[in-house]
Amino acid sequence: MTFVGDIDEVAPELILRVDDEKRAYVELDDGDFEYSGSEQPSSSCSSWRKWRLWWWVKLIFLILCLVVIAGVCIQWVGPYFMDKDIIPVISWETRTFTNAELAIIIFASVAIFPSLLLPSTPSMWVAGITFGYGFGFMLIMAGVAVGVSLPFFIGSLFHHRIQLLLEKHPKRASIIKIAGEGTWFSQFKSVLLIRISPFPYIIYNYCAVATSVKYFPYLLGSLFGIVPEVFIAIYTGIFIQTLADASHNRHSLSASQILVNAAGFCATIATTIICTAYAKKKLKALHNEDEQLLLA
Repeated sequence: MTFVGDIDEVAPELILRVDDEKRAYVELDDGDFEYSGSEQPSSSCSSWRKWRLWWWVKLIFLILCLVVIAGVCIQWVGPYFMDKDIIPVISWETRTFTNAELAIIIFASVAIFPSLLLPSTPSMWVAGITFGYGFGFMLIMAGVAVGVSLPFFIGSLFHHRIQLLLEKHPKRASIIKIAGEGTWFSQFKSVLLIRISPFPYIIYNYCAVATSVKYFPYLLGSLFGIVPEVFIAIYTGIFIQTLADASHNRHSLSASQILVNAAGFCATIATTIICTAYAKKKLKALHNEDEQLLLA
């Protein structure tokens, strides 16, 4: 075929023929994409399904392993350590102190130990053993409010020195500096995520003051962010008391008790992992957004 214009010139026309059996075409209409043909991109979908199935298999296997480990610890390992270490300490506490005196000791340790860079988790265990979830939770949270406030005000006296220390570790400092940016609610949310994340609790108490975060967002974010850790500590104390009672009375736990405690142990571990992973993901997203704003 040829094309004849207004002048007497002849231009060749190129014709492309495609076999009907292997024909494929793409149609674009207002941004829509349609693929047609004998070969379709299904390999990525199948690989995604395989990856997802393998992920669930690993998760189920991990849960089963945790259940087995928890059962072994509850039945054999736990009672051994109960007799050697835990029961003598619990007996000494109950003989030496009243509940009111233990409440004062727990509050003081939770409030003061973080300022001295000492862990207060054992005191939370004692709160769970002695007072349970109700009063034990309120007692711990009152101590935490003081425990996160004292380092904040003490650290303000060494503001410039703490900033110099953070400059020596820019990668970690970039995460906690996010808490000092944005509005009141943004600071609260950043502190909340830092508290849930695996960032060291005691160290952040002092480093927070160098990030220009306000006190009230810092306090509220710390209180809300530490709630999962407090419940885990109280549960651990109650769990220790259960094992101690079983060991002291020289009888093993029943099958139902083992299952309940193993399920509680696995749920505690799973909750910790999920909360930590979520906090790390959100902190990374906030960090990336902050870097994009600086580059813009």
